[in-house]
Formats: sequence, C-alpha cells, structure tokens
Amino acid sequence: MKNIVILISGGGSNMAAIVKTAQRERWVEKYGARVAAVISNKADAPGLQFASAQGIVTEVLEHKAYSDREAFDAALAQLIDRYDSPGQPVLVLLAGFMRILTPGFVNRYAGRLVNIHPSLLPAFSGLHTHQRAIDAGCKVAGATVHLVTAELDHGPILAQAAVPVLPGDTADALSARVLTQEHLIYPQAIAGLLRKT
Repeated sequence: MKNIVILISGGGSNMAAIVKTAQRERWVEKYGARVAAVISNKADAPGLQFASAQGIVTEVLEHKAYSDREAFDAALAQLIDRYDSPGQPVLVLLAGFMRILTPGFVNRYAGRLVNIHPSLLPAFSGLHTHQRAIDAGCKVAGATVHLVTAELDHGPILAQAAVPVLPGDTADALSARVLTQEHLIYPQAIAGLLRKT
C-alpha cells in the first residue's frame, strides 16, 4: 500500500478535497494508495477534526517545541517515515502547511513532496499572492500544484488552473475563486502521480 501523508496548519480544505476524492474515486482499489495520516504543526488546526472523523490517523508536532527549523524538520521526517512501507516510500503533500522546510527535508522526499500554491507560478511566489495579482493588474490568477524543491515555490509544475480577476475584486473574493480550483486540481495531480507509480 502506498501511504499518503498530508501536512496542514489550519482548516485543511485542500486536504479534505484530497480525502473526499480518494474515497469517491477508490484510490485504494485503483492505485493501492490511501491517505494514511494528517500531521499538523498546530494542535488547534480545524482540519485535524475532519481527518479524524474520516478515520485517518492524526498527529500534532508543534514547531514551537523545537529550537530551530532543522530540529523540527528532523522530528517531522521521523514521524512521516513511520508511514513508509517496503518498496513504497510515502508520498508527502503540503496542504496549507505554513512552514518553510529545510533543504535537507526537501531532498529527503525529492520527487514525492508536493505543494499547492495560490498563484500561477512562477508569478507571485511567497505570500499575499491574491493582493499582489490585483495590484499588478492581472486579468487572470490561479493555482499551481508542483513538486517541492529547495527553492521556495519552484519545482516542476504538475497542474495549474486559472480564474479571471474581476473588476472590483478583493483579495478575499479572488482567494475564494482560486480555492475552488485548488480543490479540483490538487487531487487530480496526485491521482496523476499515483498512476505513474
């Protein structure tokens, strides 16, 4: 069985979209893959309740309990690696995980660490993507699913979706429109990866 571990920091709406798609499309039967665990760096992340209600193992690893980023990432890797199975290394998905990961962590999971970013990369990497797109006068915005590399919000693109930027848009309105597309393309991109393995 190929185990998928999803990392979240908050509501986990992308995690929920992946879990629901995996159930609906029967990933266990189709790909021999399942969402095995959801890990958060925040004990009060609402997404943990959803995952637990779906019968998925949840774990909390508070980043504030560690002296530096390297120590946290080492502990996180140790937790994730519990879900490795022989010949089937775990697939790690970032779904609103608000931590910048160290190069060592990224290299450890190279080719199987995936992120979703709320812009059409390479445009607007980093934070405040929606307001930056509005301020730049963009006519379209969107979301990108990509493999994670040591360079923030870079790496091979797996999927993208575009939405219009409407006159009078606020960052919140644009964010909500982009999020509907994130919930579609992230599970599709993961299914594409699973088909190749």
